[in-house]
Amino acid sequence: MSQPGSARAWAVTFAGTGVNLCLGVLYTWSVFAAALVNQLHWSKTASAIPYTIACVVFAIFMVPGGRMVDRIGPRWVATIGGIFAGGGMILSGLTGSFQALAVTFGVIVGIGLGFGYAAPTPAAVKWFPPHRKGQIAGLVVAGFGLASVYIAPMTNAFIKSFGVIRAFYIEGFIFLIVTVLLSQVLSYPPAGFVPQGTPAPAARAASLSAPKRDFTASEMLATPQFYLLWIMFCFAASAGLLIIGHLAKISQIQGNINWGFVLVVVLAVANAGGRILAGWLSDRLGRTNTMLLVFAVQAANMLLFSSYRSPGALLIGSILTGLAYGSLLSLFPSATYDFFGLKNAGVNYGLVFTAWGAGALIGPIIGGRAADLTGGYTASYLISAGLLVVAAILSFATKPPRSEPVDTVVKA
Repeated sequence: MSQPGSARAWAVTFAGTGVNLCLGVLYTWSVFAAALVNQLHWSKTASAIPYTIACVVFAIFMVPGGRMVDRIGPRWVATIGGIFAGGGMILSGLTGSFQALAVTFGVIVGIGLGFGYAAPTPAAVKWFPPHRKGQIAGLVVAGFGLASVYIAPMTNAFIKSFGVIRAFYIEGFIFLIVTVLLSQVLSYPPAGFVPQGTPAPAARAASLSAPKRDFTASEMLATPQFYLLWIMFCFAASAGLLIIGHLAKISQIQGNINWGFVLVVVLAVANAGGRILAGWLSDRLGRTNTMLLVFAVQAANMLLFSSYRSPGALLIGSILTGLAYGSLLSLFPSATYDFFGLKNAGVNYGLVFTAWGAGALIGPIIGGRAADLTGGYTASYLISAGLLVVAAILSFATKPPRSEPVDTVVKA
């Protein structure tokens, strides 16, 4: 009996990347935030609240979104995500109040992101052999990071022409249509499908082959590996989310430049590149070894960030931030699939991804408070660097879990 070929596998992969290219509007928030401060006179802390709420809601709804993907497949879950994300943006364009944006962007768009982001990666990786999980996951999630390359200048142009609130409205219609259309391409391979491609090279087969069994969500939660992954993801993500959420304003304060949206674009390119690079590198070096490298680079970058005062220095800092932060979004889903299997990949990674939402409560908020209280971001950079050092230390203790069921281990 014939099976779907590589063309179908790549169609699902690129459709998933396209969905994420729309959902990645979240990473353009600093452009909206700067306009809310400059045009509507919001405080810097207030301008971070809708973004922070969206991040937290996004992470929370990854869990039911992932469970639905495991049960009914990715197509309808991504469609629901597109409707919520686009609809929330449209509703955000009908008001200018802080309270309304906290709900329309923070809650409604956040729900859409949770459902929409939960679907593409598990769908794509199931079409490929285990030793390519990192590469494929990195490619799919690269769309989310790369989105700001076009959304940041588009948003800046819409804000200049129509104002910040109307920009939400226009982009909402665009993302609603495109996301729903691309979602129809997403699917899981049929039962009994054997991915095309050569077996993993012998030197890497032991560490990158499929796990011996698939963990349920409750079994995963009973392992220390889940909590180690969760803490490392939370601490490391908070640093990147701090810079992403405030970069346009950081560039004004530290570099006295008013074209911070360009740095947002640069960070987005590096963000996407980091996802692909880390996916490829971790397939060769191992997930936790690559994590350690990423944590060390980002910690050094955060320690130096307050000294970035020229456009060139801010450019370098943005690139390093994007590379390191983007790496997390391919390393942690790949590690989750390696450790706990693919059968329950949606809900399991959804639970791990709640760490990203917790990171969003740390990074952007301490950045906004530091800027409001001191006029700069130095204190928040130092806190982030300390958290990254902790994550680096924890990486030494993070190994794959035992694959035997818990009751089997006890009886033995």
